[in-house]
Amino acid sequence: MAGLEKYLKNDADIKLMREAGRLNARVLNELKKRIRPGVTTRELDSFAEAFIRDHGATPTFKGYPGPYPYPATLTVSINEEMVHGIPSGRSLKEGDIVSIDCGTTLNGFVGDSAFTVGVGEISPEKERLIRTAEEALRKGIEQMIPGNRVGDVSAAIQRQVEKQGYHVPRKYTGHGVGWEMHEPPQLPNFGTPGKGIVLRTGMTIAIEPMVLVGTSRTKILADQWTVTSADKSLTAHAEHSVAVREDGPLILTEI
Repeated sequence: MAGLEKYLKNDADIKLMREAGRLNARVLNELKKRIRPGVTTRELDSFAEAFIRDHGATPTFKGYPGPYPYPATLTVSINEEMVHGIPSGRSLKEGDIVSIDCGTTLNGFVGDSAFTVGVGEISPEKERLIRTAEEALRKGIEQMIPGNRVGDVSAAIQRQVEKQGYHVPRKYTGHGVGWEMHEPPQLPNFGTPGKGIVLRTGMTIAIEPMVLVGTSRTKILADQWTVTSADKSLTAHAEHSVAVREDGPLILTEI
């Protein structure tokens, strides 16, 4: 635990993180209004970058190190794409489901959150998948209290997903967030209650359930970023950055 001390946030830090998180939430809310059949993922990305920069912030994801520097402001993942889809000239189609993840850096702190929505009319099964990701996120957030452990959060997510007959990935996790987009500790989407690092006041973690219909296995596409379900079944993703507080979890990335 000693190595995590430097990542604990004080009240002033949390206030600044809340500002970054609110701005990130505003970006995502504006994107939801623009998701419709025919819009390209690059158009959504261009809007998000302009919005962030116009408000005195910077896109956290753009240039992020990886197989090569990430080239965009958003990750936009469609249908079987779980995370890290690169915006392009691809147009959204009626009946698609699309996951958008965005990070905003403001005053030295990062807000990181994501959602999945349908494009136009979608099937009841797709609605249930999206709802499961959102419910798993809520269950995970409820466990973000001092004295609980990372495993309590992870197990709550896993239970909610698996009781609906879906799967969680083993290789992709939530993570600490704050001065950097990725800080300790990692927060898997599966786990055992009572196990793992103890949650302490001042910890700030991006909780991000990823839900797969057919398998827990994933694959990385040739662009070296986009992660899909191995069997090309549908996926959904939801995320909030959350602070552990004495009086209960504080969602940093909502308006």
